[in-house]
Parts: sequence; structure tokens; C-alpha cells
Amino acid sequence: MSDQQIIAVARDTINIEAKTLAALAGEIDGDFPELVRKIFSSPGRLVVSGIGKSAIVAQKIVATLNSTGTPSLFMHAADAIHGDLGMVGDKDIVLCISKSGETSEIKVLAPLVKSRGNLLIAMTSKKNSYLAVQSDHLLFTPVEQEADPNNLAPTASTTAQMAMGDALAMGLLSLRGFGAADFARYHPGGALGKQLYMRVSDLYKSNERPTVYTDSPLKEIILEISSKRLGMAAVLDRQEKLIGIITDGDLRRMLSSPKPLQEVSAEQIMTKNPKTTAPDTMAMKALNAMKEYSITQLIVAENDQYLGVVHLHDFLREGLV
Repeated sequence: MSDQQIIAVARDTINIEAKTLAALAGEIDGDFPELVRKIFSSPGRLVVSGIGKSAIVAQKIVATLNSTGTPSLFMHAADAIHGDLGMVGDKDIVLCISKSGETSEIKVLAPLVKSRGNLLIAMTSKKNSYLAVQSDHLLFTPVEQEADPNNLAPTASTTAQMAMGDALAMGLLSLRGFGAADFARYHPGGALGKQLYMRVSDLYKSNERPTVYTDSPLKEIILEISSKRLGMAAVLDRQEKLIGIITDGDLRRMLSSPKPLQEVSAEQIMTKNPKTTAPDTMAMKALNAMKEYSITQLIVAENDQYLGVVHLHDFLREGLV
């Protein structure tokens, strides 16, 4: 097979799945809002079940639901009919996923769920299947063809199932008014969570606090910047009020001045009114400010009181860049 043939197969796969998704959007009808509201108002969990590739899709849907505020649980259909059905509570809603709606495990599971009095939702590509007929609500995921040339391997069908699960999760998220603060509570780990909850105060306290005064001589300035290794020093007056900043760049520019080096003081080479950030500022907002001003550090200050420095390296260390 040539490279061009491989490319053609890949493009055909994507086009078939895109066509399936386009048709899926038309299946979101008046029953969908009612179903979303029932899940939202349920005092129990949403238990999602399937077998084979549908079971893998079910696990992903459960992960999305849990991370966006809808308590959910995965139950493998084969395990359910061999004891795991006991994990389903009286107030839980059960969602069964099956392309055909006719697999033997699903045909055993569906009536067991109904006999317990639980609401049963079907996600299937066959409207007249056993699962669809048994269910209280149907999430119809029509599939004209799989991307597999033999029309056998679950490809377009699992794409449709995944998308329908996302649609359900986003409907619940919107109804719940789930915002960034809620998202942060459910995602405290990793870079994503840090973007939502980390503040400047979480970063700057581990850094040195390079400080010089307006009358500090050049040698003292160089030693302070070099020893604190942040590429800068804040300039204060003798009342400890923040006045300016001196960076490595300011030192390099100073070398082109005709003024004798022994006569240079901090006040003469500093940049006045430096960019600052408050300690309670969200870390990502501070990082965006650094990008906007093309700088690698921000002075942390409050009411003209110098508290410390947050550096680009802090954001790199936390995986925020």
C-alpha cells in the first residue's frame, strides 16, 4: 500500500465519522431535555453500563460526568449479571450502551434493571432493538456505516456514543450552572487544576527577595542580583516603599553610559513604577501579564509594600506554561 493510499484511508475514516456526527445532532429532540432534567433531579447516581467497546465508551462517559458534577458509576454488563448489579441503588438511574441493543448480556440486564424499579436509559443504534423497547428513554445513535471497510469494527458507532455521552454531560453541566470554580474543586491535580486555583501567593514565597535601596552603589546592586538569581532587584526607599526595579538588562544598558561606574547608584539606573501583581492574583492572570509586557518576572506588592518576586521559572515548574 502506498503512502497516498494510507492517507486516503485515514481521510475516509474521519469523513465517515464526521458524517455520523452530523446525523447525530438531528437526533437531539424534545425527549432529551426531559431526560437531562430527570438525571439532574435524581437523588441517586447515573450508572452507565456496556460490554465490549461500548463498555470502554461507558467508562469515559462516567469519567466526564463525575468531573463535571454528576455522580456516576461504571458497571460492566457481564459483571452486572454475575453479582455486580448489587452496586445499583434504589434511586439510581441506569444507562445501557449497546450498538445493536441485542447482545445477550444486555438482554439479561435490561429486564433486571426494570424489575428493580430503576429508570432505564438506552443508547443504541437500533430503534427497534430489545434494549430500545425495554427502556424508558432512548438516546438514539444512528450509524449508517462503520469506518472499517468490512463495516464490522466499532469506529463510527463508538464515536457517536462518545459524542452523545458528551452531549448528555454538557446538558447536565449547563443545567447545574457548573463554572470554573466548580471545575477547580473537581480537578485539583495537574496543570489544569492549577490554572483554576493557583494564586501568586502560592508561588512567590519560595523565592528569594532581592532588594536594594535608592542610594545603593553599583557593586552592591550587582552582588544582590547575582546572589538572589532572579535577574532583578526591587528598589526601595529608606521607608521600605517600593520605588523601582533594576534588571539584568538595566545593568547592561548602564555600561554604555559615560558616567563613572563608582558614581552609579540604584536610583540612577532603575526603572520607575515597575509592573507589579498582588499576592491574591490568579497565577494565570499574572502569567498573562508577563506575556503581555514581555517580561520574565513580576514584583509582588500590596499597598506599595514589596513582598517578593514571581518568576517565569515558577510557572514552568508548576506546568502552567
